[in-house]
Amino acid sequence: MSKDIRIRKGLDIKLVGEAEKITVDATRSNINAIRPDDFHGIVPKVMAKLGTEVKAGEPLFHSKANAKLLFPSPVSGEVVEIVRGAKRKILAFKILADKEQQYKDFGVKNVGTMSGEEVKDHLLASGCWPFIKQRPYDVIADPSIEPKAIYVSAYATAPLAASYDYILQGKELALQAAVTALSKMTPGSVHVSAGDLNSSPFAKLTDIQLHSVSGPHPAGNVSVQIANIDPINKGETVWVVTPQDLVIMGELLLTGKFNSERTIALVGSSVKTPKYYKTRIGAEVSTLVYDSGVKDENIRVISGDVLTGDNVKPDGHIGFYHNTVTVIPEGNDYEFFGWNKPIFNKISTSRALTFSWLFPNKKYELDTNTNGEHRAFVVTGNYEEVFPFDIYPLQLLKACVVNDLDAMEQLGMYEIAPEDFALTEFVCVSKQPHQQIVREGLDLMLKEIG
Repeated sequence: MSKDIRIRKGLDIKLVGEAEKITVDATRSNINAIRPDDFHGIVPKVMAKLGTEVKAGEPLFHSKANAKLLFPSPVSGEVVEIVRGAKRKILAFKILADKEQQYKDFGVKNVGTMSGEEVKDHLLASGCWPFIKQRPYDVIADPSIEPKAIYVSAYATAPLAASYDYILQGKELALQAAVTALSKMTPGSVHVSAGDLNSSPFAKLTDIQLHSVSGPHPAGNVSVQIANIDPINKGETVWVVTPQDLVIMGELLLTGKFNSERTIALVGSSVKTPKYYKTRIGAEVSTLVYDSGVKDENIRVISGDVLTGDNVKPDGHIGFYHNTVTVIPEGNDYEFFGWNKPIFNKISTSRALTFSWLFPNKKYELDTNTNGEHRAFVVTGNYEEVFPFDIYPLQLLKACVVNDLDAMEQLGMYEIAPEDFALTEFVCVSKQPHQQIVREGLDLMLKEIG
């Protein structure tokens, strides 16, 4: 039964630089890169050594803990570099892309006749399994555990996020194939949450339960939707997939090809012409950024949104799970006595010296300056204003800091992911790294309990 989810707690960070709904082909990336760090908790075992010629969809490495968990090349070409860091840790696989792409043929499948096990084996063999994450712990799903349900959030509320209703237009066949396949791997439902149900590409699909969701960020976070539809209890597992990853999975089933093409929104106040680009997973960020042009040299390039994305620098690569590239000014200049003046050009939930509450529709041109330094937690009540879970956020963060597993479990750690604390981190007067704290807490729980 579908639900009407209305979120009241949260905060919409309205920024300058929203992408115009125009899609163009990005300049072809010479080098595509896959970073094992994008797959949290995975220790890679090299399969495609230096100099190996690979087709799109052929594996570059597998998980050391599970050889069936393959991670594919997004393009065909030659593995020209395996970047290593301290203690020879693998940081990236770099592939020199062919001008004409070649694909490994995984065979066209009739989803209607496949069993759940057959779907699972096919997704594992083709390298599509990393697109499926699980709650709890926010890691790649364990294929040996059956989920009670599968969730897809088609409602993006993060700052300057790509519009799913726009980028998924015309992808209904691939989406249908993917959700039908996923529905065979769970005894529960495939839950899809969307904003405007009339314009959503999921509106006419079958094998799903479609929910309407509205409200400020983080209403688009899948954890918020799970908590409102069917909360996770101890011992339960659910899977989550993003809509653009569904398209790749669906096209694999319909065509037999791993097509890593993705529509990326290039956004931010430092971009001259923000718009959408068709490119591939792992492409060079510069193929987007310098095509549109930047307003200044002193910029921060982020793969993802401003709250949860990665600082990749202009010569970096698009993250495996990202569909947004954000470019904003670097905040390395400081305003003398800035803390002691009335503030009209910054966002804050506090009304002390800050007057953003007077202009609810104003869009801001923010930089990366944190406007303060790291200090001990201060009890202000700000977290609860932007945190729509039935959870005490400050107490949970403190439990993570002191590694109190019992308290973490009792306070609702199974329900959340690091991205759910991005807003509390944004409004935190103590400048504490909430997402990092939660990530370390989840890792400890996975190690000790999971």
